[in-house]
Amino acid sequence: MSNFIVKKVAVLGAGVMGAQIAAHCVNAKVPVVLFDLPAKEGNKNGIVLKAIENLKKLSPAPLGNKDDAALIEVANYEDNLDVLAGCDLIIEAIAERMDWKHDLYKKVAPHIGANAIFASNTSGLSIEKLAEGFDAELKSRFCGVHFFNPPRYMHLVELIPTAATKPEILDQLETFLTSTLGKGVVRAKDTPNFIANRVGIFGMLATIHEAEKFGLSVDVVDDLTGAKLGRAKSGTFRTADVVGLDTMGHVIKTMQDNLKDDPFFSVYKTPDVLAKLIEKGALGQKTGGGFYKKVGKEIMRLDFASGEYVPGGAKAADIVARILKEKDPVKKFKAMRESTNPQAQFLWAIFRDAFHYIAFHLDSIADNARDVDFAMRWGFGWSVGPFETWQAAGWNTIAQWVKEDIEAGKALTDAPLPGWVFSAPVAEKGVHTPEGSYSVTKNAFVARSDLPVYQRQQFRAPVVGSGGDDPKTAGTTVFEDDSVRLWHSGDEVLVISLKTKMHVIGDGVIKGIRRALDEAEKGYKGIVIWSADAAEGGAFSAGADLQSALPAFMAGGAKAMDPIVKELQDTFMAMKYSNIPVVAAVAGLALGGGCEMALHASKRVAAIESYIGLVEVGVGLVPAGGGLKEAAVRAANESKGNDILQFLKTGFTNAATAQVSKSALEAKAMGYLKDDDIIVFNPYELLHVAKVTARSMFDAGYRAPLRRPVTVTGRYGWATIRGQLVNMRDGGFISAYDYQLGDTIAEIVSGGDVDQGSVVSEQWLLDMERRAFVALLNNPKTQERIMGMMQTGKPVRN
Repeated sequence: MSNFIVKKVAVLGAGVMGAQIAAHCVNAKVPVVLFDLPAKEGNKNGIVLKAIENLKKLSPAPLGNKDDAALIEVANYEDNLDVLAGCDLIIEAIAERMDWKHDLYKKVAPHIGANAIFASNTSGLSIEKLAEGFDAELKSRFCGVHFFNPPRYMHLVELIPTAATKPEILDQLETFLTSTLGKGVVRAKDTPNFIANRVGIFGMLATIHEAEKFGLSVDVVDDLTGAKLGRAKSGTFRTADVVGLDTMGHVIKTMQDNLKDDPFFSVYKTPDVLAKLIEKGALGQKTGGGFYKKVGKEIMRLDFASGEYVPGGAKAADIVARILKEKDPVKKFKAMRESTNPQAQFLWAIFRDAFHYIAFHLDSIADNARDVDFAMRWGFGWSVGPFETWQAAGWNTIAQWVKEDIEAGKALTDAPLPGWVFSAPVAEKGVHTPEGSYSVTKNAFVARSDLPVYQRQQFRAPVVGSGGDDPKTAGTTVFEDDSVRLWHSGDEVLVISLKTKMHVIGDGVIKGIRRALDEAEKGYKGIVIWSADAAEGGAFSAGADLQSALPAFMAGGAKAMDPIVKELQDTFMAMKYSNIPVVAAVAGLALGGGCEMALHASKRVAAIESYIGLVEVGVGLVPAGGGLKEAAVRAANESKGNDILQFLKTGFTNAATAQVSKSALEAKAMGYLKDDDIIVFNPYELLHVAKVTARSMFDAGYRAPLRRPVTVTGRYGWATIRGQLVNMRDGGFISAYDYQLGDTIAEIVSGGDVDQGSVVSEQWLLDMERRAFVALLNNPKTQERIMGMMQTGKPVRN
């Protein structure tokens, strides 16, 4: 085993991408120095300092914790080039100008360490040409490393070698990007715009072409090409506005300049409508107008014919929406192709164009079909890649239809589909098989990378047709019903996977946790709470299942809820005091009861994108699964003899204002995660790290914590917090009912009507939570909030 440890990263260029790549390095605890030109006036590092300040304002936030902006080291090319010698990885991220990049390379090359990797974050320039002028040694350590915007959130990084790049350099970089920065790495060939931008921008140009041909407006196209196709809900034109029409223009120009022999070259012409917008300076979201423009509260759309903005909001035709809801891809595509509706014909046309393009260019842009699918899923937010879609809809049927359209002159070019599409082995098996995915250059199915880093992913990102273990059924099932599955992989760890919608916690989940605790004591080293969709954006748990508790409430009123809440509390306490360690593998939403379930685990392993919070006040209730009790316990432990109230304020404020962390890093700052809880950057590694953690706790002789009494602030703490709530109510910041809820939370976390410094049990605090919860259920204003949330999914403020 040989370790490649990146001790420090340098990012050259403090523009939008450079600054955000630096921010994500800091998120991952990788020391980073951010370079730019020296400022002409004031502080020489003024350009970098301004970029770092801007990181705090960006949305979505590039930093997991805004305070960490201060950890980015600042530098300029005049005074600080010597710093590069101590960097293991140097990423260039300046503007897309070959001449500017070459000028910078001449300046920095003499300062790069003998073993450092040098990489360009170019979005489409030739890596081979960028490396011209390097000596052979540096050329062997140079490659492209293309992050997607915004780099914290977009899973894709394309890795592009030159002919001279050492293979071990690519393996080291892929390992670092995958595990430390949490990325999905796809290796691309050194062709213009690589894979994702090449296919994605072609798709956008083809969509504009077909939309004009079928006479469809931008809002209808976006409704058709967004969530209904399992793609980014912003669709095509809104996505272009968000990316920036000038940026899109640059990527198109790269294709125009470098792909003159491409049979699809005519499609790379900048559409007239786009050219006119760029000329006018209407560059999309950043200038306040592009294909869309906000006028007052109304979103207006561009009318192609007149060039004016007109009211938008048009949707797909009902008949087409019904076609898109069809679950069977074979039936869906047949209906689309046979329909006479122009919207359905448009959809078939854009799919046909995409299939034609990826088949024609597969051998030149990617090693295999899987890399194209992952590039589009991870870089453009598609739920299913284009080759996967084709294969699922019937490989040979679709191939024949595309061929017929090409021959009939309906396609964008008359270039025929390549022979491999209709030949063995693809015609027999499709492009994705259990053996691997099809590579044109090898005329074989290529297996996935076997780099050691992928052993950390028990379930790797799946590809339609490739087989592989399904996390919903893999391993040995110990128990399964509609709510939970208890299973193991022969590794002495029992996994609880929740099956309810959004993994809400009802009676079935509570019984499942109890069963798991009993099973684990018989012969397991640990329990991990992890659900099968954790890596695909699923929730950890969206909280208690209010819907399933409704019948009990309707039949027996609020008091009928008391035993249900007691059972939840008792189960979470059994988790906390289990002698077999329970590890919560948190990813996505952990709200209300989901947050409380995580709080009562022996330890938490959280994906960076974990959104954790006690949100019960939104439905007019207070946390009753031990969340407020834990706030009081943790404040008492942290105070170490000082004034507990100072440590209680954060926990109180979090619950009273229903604050949700915007990352696992922020959850640590809020106290929902402890300092020694583990943050994982690649969601596909979450289960592995949680299992390793559980086993190591057991092997280290884990014992449940002893039950200790809790020192509380009593009337003093309650009154102090109440005073602040009165000011907020009287100042109009919160409603009278919010005040009542806040006061109830203050009472519980303070331990109630007792003297300051009193000692109470955890059960005392749990009983207070439960009584308050049940009493609030009787309040008409709470009932109003619950019904509002169930009907609209949005909180009612009353």
